Amino acid sequence: MLSCLMAEAAIIVIPARMASTRFPDKPLALIRGMTMIERMWRIGKAARGASEVVIATDDERLKRFAEGFGATVLMTSPDCVTGTDRVAEVSRMPDRDHAIFFSLQGDAVLTPPWVIEKVLEAMLADPSIQMATPAVLLTGEARSDFVALKKRGSSSGTAVVFNQKGDALYFSKTLIPYSRDEESPIYRHIGLYGYRKETLQCLGELPEGRLERSEKLEQLRALENGIGIRVIPVDYRGRTHGSVDRPEDVAVVEAAIEREGELVWSV
Repeated sequence: MLSCLMAEAAIIVIPARMASTRFPDKPLALIRGMTMIERMWRIGKAARGASEVVIATDDERLKRFAEGFGATVLMTSPDCVTGTDRVAEVSRMPDRDHAIFFSLQGDAVLTPPWVIEKVLEAMLADPSIQMATPAVLLTGEARSDFVALKKRGSSSGTAVVFNQKGDALYFSKTLIPYSRDEESPIYRHIGLYGYRKETLQCLGELPEGRLERSEKLEQLRALENGIGIRVIPVDYRGRTHGSVDRPEDVAVVEAAIEREGELVWSV
């Protein structure tokens, strides 16, 4: 179990944006009677290993709403292009002296708290890890479905390969590794990140990289600039992976919660 002393080194930041072109006011969308933003806050609060969970937004209406259910909300610039930019802005605030900043996407409503815990646990135990992210080993039907998806040319879902130490070699929207042996392991990347404070701030100063631009994968900026990313294998314990990108995704995640039960009931 993570000690209280260790926990004080980490903070979970939930970047939330109301002005999404694909799904306006998405953080306030209801999922089985609870808003998306409250669900994400409850998931963050249920994860052990962080001393604080905050919501970062540029919207006053969302701030008032989230404070109504007990969340700490930090106002950030409307000029933030990505969620990572918003988390980086939080890291530069004078009263946020945490060593580790965990970026919990504001729409990743099916994220089990124990997935967050595994990443934080690894970073708190090993100060040499500058950046960490989870991945799931695909087996059975999940593996077959992912392979079929990629063979159809879909850009949905990201694969990752890593070395024996666990450091990422590459992330891709295509199927990696290419294999003549169908038993080769395939890891699906989960787009959540833990950062050392200095690494997070450094990334924000770096220009978009060639591979990042080609794959449309923000994490490749780190690899292109020699910043290591530790890949943490995690187990979803039979639960579905998914998030809400568009309004039609709400029904999909609601169905998953109906089948599998709520991740968090209370905090």
